[in-house]
Amino acid sequence: MYYNESMAGQYRFLRFFIAASVSTLLLLNACSDTQKQTMAVYCGAGMSKAASEIGELFEKKYGIAIHYNFAGSNTLLSQIQIVRKGDVYVPASDYYMEIAANKKLVEKPVTIALHIPVIAVPKGNPKNITSLEDLAGNNIRIGLGDPKAAAIGKTSVEIFKLNNLEQRVYKNVVTRTATVNELLVYLSLNQVDAAVTWEDNALAAAGKVDVVPIPRNQNRVETIPAAVLTLSKQKENARRFIDFLRSPEAKEILEKYGFKAYGGHISGRHTL
Repeated sequence: MYYNESMAGQYRFLRFFIAASVSTLLLLNACSDTQKQTMAVYCGAGMSKAASEIGELFEKKYGIAIHYNFAGSNTLLSQIQIVRKGDVYVPASDYYMEIAANKKLVEKPVTIALHIPVIAVPKGNPKNITSLEDLAGNNIRIGLGDPKAAAIGKTSVEIFKLNNLEQRVYKNVVTRTATVNELLVYLSLNQVDAAVTWEDNALAAAGKVDVVPIPRNQNRVETIPAAVLTLSKQKENARRFIDFLRSPEAKEILEKYGFKAYGGHISGRHTL
């Protein structure tokens, strides 16, 4: 079935409502846990594996459990505004962090890694896709992130606009997803012929998908920022966690999962 904007809009609303409800319960439990010290972290879904491992290491070192809420970056931002609880925000793009900062929801952010977009294709690349231009070809099924929910969706819009490919590629889009992880599922099941994903997520799915790099002059590289929520009731611990995200131990984990570890304060968009 081809992408239907009306049906997709209804599905996005239902998905957001469910996610927000679940998030509320998780965060309330995390913030009210009297048995063990905990923190609630809103984190982009594409970082789930690396972030979970970092959280386990942080808990072993400091005795503070990390309760993650993984979802699309924009979905997380909406949940923060609704729930009004939590300690740290780690979106997949500085665009969403800038919105959070403008709404005074976060303290000064820092960058922890780079997110590099790539074209991901099913293993073996059956449609022989080698470039962005190939995504506009005939009989090509494309999967993209939903720009209203996921950072990869918004970045994909910018990439196609930069290369004057919007309409030619969009005619081939058969699905838009709330997270980058869902795109990898479509690819592994051969339900799409290509998708724009983050390099780290595609590399983590090696064996199921192949990676087609996007040339530097055609690409938009994003930064992954982290910041303490101004709503946090335990800012000292939250700052400790963000410091840990930039530690040698955390960088080793990030690089194991294909991320380009990075340091320093956020300063806008990056190009390679």
